[in-house]
Amino acid sequence: MAEGRIIKAISGFYYVKSGNGVFQCRGRGVFRKQNITPLVGDFVEFDEQNPGEGYILSIKSRRNMLIRPAVANIDQAIIVSSIAEPDFNPLLLDRFLVMIESKEMTPIILMTKKDLKTETDLESIHHYKTVYEQIGYSVKLISAVQPGDLDDLMHELADQVSVIAGQSGVGKSSLLNALNSSLQLKTGDISASLGRGKHTTRHVELVEVGGGLVADTPGFSTLDFKEMAADELADCFPEIRNRQTDCKFRGCYHNKEPECAVKQAVEDGEIAEIRYDHYLRFLDEINSRKPRY
Repeated sequence: MAEGRIIKAISGFYYVKSGNGVFQCRGRGVFRKQNITPLVGDFVEFDEQNPGEGYILSIKSRRNMLIRPAVANIDQAIIVSSIAEPDFNPLLLDRFLVMIESKEMTPIILMTKKDLKTETDLESIHHYKTVYEQIGYSVKLISAVQPGDLDDLMHELADQVSVIAGQSGVGKSSLLNALNSSLQLKTGDISASLGRGKHTTRHVELVEVGGGLVADTPGFSTLDFKEMAADELADCFPEIRNRQTDCKFRGCYHNKEPECAVKQAVEDGEIAEIRYDHYLRFLDEINSRKPRY
């Protein structure tokens, strides 16, 4: 019996990378009976049959998982957020950050297409960059067409399993191609009428980039909060999470409650007002959804 990680899944076959190479494996029939689906990124035990082939016997417990792309045990998510075509959208960025924080992944914010903006236009972008860096996030302002801009990002990929996230048309496939030219992923043109990129996804695979593994299919196709409870939202905003123990009332939602340390921090300029506004907006969204029975 050997151990390894699934790096690709396609047509019922799971390609497991171990210290002895990559093995094409089938899953045990018991997985189907128990409605268990092995995922790319899973750590598994497998039994080697013929050379290069085997059967997956068991799946080790997952640290986290995504549905789209179907991948498990992710260390970090690189949020690609363009500053032009489409324009920078801090509300959407915060949606991505909340989803990533809820999955206990480390976010890296990549602001792209800086070559499409003038220095004057970039002033507001630098302001946002400072806001997110003060929270503690890694923020990089890059252009995929400028040599050397991706070097710093490559260092962050080492020894990590990463997934690329971001809205359609921001350049996720272009980024993956720039990181690993052998991928040659199809990039979607921006639809002028819709302002959205065309779908260019395919089966998911973990590919080696910069000494780490990166999912070659972008993540987070939906960004609703259906699975999140209202009292979980604050934990997904680090600057709120770090202050909420100072609130007078336990279980404070940092909304209308008196003597709230978070609201005081907003007034004192220690928490960016735009981030707090987005928190309240998401809180209202969670509280307004219809209960499921």
